[in-house]
Amino acid sequence: MNVNSTLDNGGQCRLSIEGDMTIYHAMQLKEELLAPLPQCSEMEVDLSKVGEIDSVGLQVLVVLKREAEKLGKSLHFIGHSRAVLELMDLCNLGGFFGDPVLIHSKA
Repeated sequence: MNVNSTLDNGGQCRLSIEGDMTIYHAMQLKEELLAPLPQCSEMEVDLSKVGEIDSVGLQVLVVLKREAEKLGKSLHFIGHSRAVLELMDLCNLGGFFGDPVLIHSKA
């Protein structure tokens, strides 16, 4: 699991998660996602390169969303991978995150 991040001069943070968001990486993932939040005016998290996600990985995204709300920060998840979409659908959490998602074909 790897988190790449950039912060521009306007306070826009862009993060990209590569690899698996599972229980094995949860603590590191949580720390890496929450660390830049106070410095950001807005955060965008790209989930397109997430290969596998379990309920613990999903909980990390929930924690990030709630922390952003507490701090009054705008947070958007983009590029949802098939694994992320399937778990969000299974847990009926699409509405909680509120981000538009691109539905991939089954092909």
